[in-house]
Amino acid sequence: MSWKQLLIIFCASFFFYACDGVNGKKQPVVRDLSITPVNSFNALFFDSADVQDFLAIHPGLSAFKEQYNNFYTPRNFEFAWFDSTGLSEQAHNFFNLQNSLITDLGDSSIYDPILNHLYDSLNGIKFIPEKTNAVIQRTELLLTGQFFKYASKVYKGADIDATELGWFIPRKKIDISALLDTVINNKAKDPAAYAPMSAQYNRLEKVLIEYINLEKKESHDTIAMIKKPIKQGDSAEIIVQIKRRLTILQSDILLDSSYVYDTAMLRSVKLFQKRHGLTSDGTIGNQLITELNIPLKKRVQQILVNLERIRWMPPQQERNFILVNIPEFKMHVMDSGKQVFEMRVIVGSAANNTVIFSGNLKYIVFSPYWNVPESIVRKEILPAMQRNRNYISSHNMEVTGYNGSLPIVRQKPGPSNSLGLVKFLFPNSYSIYLHDTPNRNLFQQSGRGLSHGCIRIADPKKFAQYLLREDSLTWTSSKIDTAMHLAKEKWVTLKQNVPVYLVYFTAWVDKDGLLNFRKDIYGHDAKMSNKLFNQ
Repeated sequence: MSWKQLLIIFCASFFFYACDGVNGKKQPVVRDLSITPVNSFNALFFDSADVQDFLAIHPGLSAFKEQYNNFYTPRNFEFAWFDSTGLSEQAHNFFNLQNSLITDLGDSSIYDPILNHLYDSLNGIKFIPEKTNAVIQRTELLLTGQFFKYASKVYKGADIDATELGWFIPRKKIDISALLDTVINNKAKDPAAYAPMSAQYNRLEKVLIEYINLEKKESHDTIAMIKKPIKQGDSAEIIVQIKRRLTILQSDILLDSSYVYDTAMLRSVKLFQKRHGLTSDGTIGNQLITELNIPLKKRVQQILVNLERIRWMPPQQERNFILVNIPEFKMHVMDSGKQVFEMRVIVGSAANNTVIFSGNLKYIVFSPYWNVPESIVRKEILPAMQRNRNYISSHNMEVTGYNGSLPIVRQKPGPSNSLGLVKFLFPNSYSIYLHDTPNRNLFQQSGRGLSHGCIRIADPKKFAQYLLREDSLTWTSSKIDTAMHLAKEKWVTLKQNVPVYLVYFTAWVDKDGLLNFRKDIYGHDAKMSNKLFNQ
């Protein structure tokens, strides 16, 4: 069995133990005294006090004291990693799995030389079931501790405060002692019976291994910036360098070593532009060269940062949900595990970050008013009113009151309304929502961090039709058009809430199997890299 199959088995078990007990409530841990050496599977037991003694001489595992208790107490302190023949099949499977993390991913953070030595010394050795000793017991408890370290790293993620990094989606919870119990009991017999923890996690980890191997061979010469764009048919010495770099990063498109920008190179350039969120026109400019010049070490770290974020994501248990990936400037509509459609979005600028959080979409508001935030009234509208007494009426606005000396301003429905013809609300404390916009031309830009924090969507009517699809007899295309052009706003409550996730991924593998990278527009990657890699 390959380590990748094993990874699926261990990852899959997570879904069945995402919380402590039922409905997230902790259940009392009860010792099952009916399990004895007479009726148990392997007749190997130790005393409960031995765990405390073990942790006293292995302080690096003391953080898992509760997990040790939760795992061994219900099994009456019966051994888990040994049976009547010695080390069990589960022990070998797990040992190989954690070795893969260390070797394939170059991660030595959980390496334990003592455990390695003990495993090697006991591997293949049989013993009398009733006879155990200190070495075997120590190996048993070290294997359990190693599993807790491994599971904490791979499934829970680094022990850092995600909110310090601008992430306000609740991190998933996992009971690693229950996870271990599932792994031991199932004996990893049928990988097909489990679903992987995350298809995206598995795909991204696969390309991580590829990039780690590429990085080991990298001898990277920086490509110089150019004074004018290079197009198909041009000839230049720098084209050789660009072809060489493209071949390393996109080995499935073979390029020659000539100075000519030929048809094969055009395909490779357009693919590279697509994968990096650049305008896919085949023109080589300094933006493309900048992306080519990023060292593979940095790309490896970027992938690791995003793998960490995937570990934080709660399981996608909903049939239908909306995902907006901020650095990608796109919204993805998901239903039954598949993408129904995607569309371009405009997100908050670097100065006005869109917050990373989750909510439930409840309302569609056709022909909305725009209640102008106080900050915008103070910074933009009030100075304009002082310069031009007709500013309010000329912008289809009205003053509805005063907060002290500051006017309370709203913009009336209409084609010039800053929210466009419809908005979509998922109530939250950040005052962020999805909405239309009258500035349609902005969706053609490759970098669309342009708003004050809310998210403008490219095709709001299509999105409204999708949300109202189960009531399509009432909400026909013409009725939606009418609702979008009323003199007063009209609220519609959805029959069923739709989860919305505003996320921040700068590296992922798309539906076509292509590795994508995007710019760290808010600096969140840099902050996380400082936490993960002590930079």
